[in-house]
Amino acid sequence: MRDPRRALAETLSHIDALLGEGASREDALSLPELSAESGVPQDVIKALLDGQEAPPEDITDRIIRRIVHLRETRLRADGNRHSYEEIASSFGASRASLSNLVNSRKKAADLDPGPRPGRSGGPLASTTAGVERFFFGEPNGWLSAEPESAVNDALQAVLAKLRAAARDELYTAPRAVALRTAATLPDDKWQLVQGIIETLELQVRKEYGLE
Repeated sequence: MRDPRRALAETLSHIDALLGEGASREDALSLPELSAESGVPQDVIKALLDGQEAPPEDITDRIIRRIVHLRETRLRADGNRHSYEEIASSFGASRASLSNLVNSRKKAADLDPGPRPGRSGGPLASTTAGVERFFFGEPNGWLSAEPESAVNDALQAVLAKLRAAARDELYTAPRAVALRTAATLPDDKWQLVQGIIETLELQVRKEYGLE
């Protein structure tokens, strides 16, 4: 398994390369959007983007917080939040079991913000799988993912967009001008130039991870 911090650093490196010299990450990255997608608070995302470590968090607190986050960001078609009963019944649990789990943990955090022992097995494991299946169609580890992994996954859409833009740029004005100029050359020289252009394009595509 890849180290989450290294994977995130590699993704950010690709993004920086695609943005180009003089461009800022702030121009391409939206903290609110990344937070909504990853379930990681904006201040933690900013720290990770700055190369810092995420603050320690009990895994159970993380799961509960992200369940709340999903209800607030993945709304029903009518704009309302999914009810605890709706979510719990989808995996054979009761409304009370889910709401009590969330609310009791939230109250405990308010009374004692210090670290608490996590409970990754038992009812929480089945609840986690059920909630993920309800919102994502299948258990995918989203609720328990480390902040670095969660942010890295959220950044993949940004990276794909930048790669698509770079790919399009390879075939826009500069290439068109070069090809029009080369088209006036004799056939033998045109084939030589065409080979050089294709080789350069291949190098650029590899450099920016477009292959």
